[in-house]
Amino acid sequence: MMWVDYTINSGPNGFTVMGDWPGEVMGFDKEGNPNAKSQPLYQPGDVFVVNENGWLIKQNQEKE
Repeated sequence: MMWVDYTINSGPNGFTVMGDWPGEVMGFDKEGNPNAKSQPLYQPGDVFVVNENGWLIKQNQEKE
């Protein structure tokens, strides 16, 4: 899937992906409600590792 409607802001400590409204990339609608029909780009707690080709690879979350 190609994500083209997002803005990537980078800073000294990393980067953030922003949509048209706060929470869009996390699966929330414009009013801030969870949108059951959306496919979030990422969610709180997601962990990614960057491989040698620059791809972010999502890691499995371990239950504590």
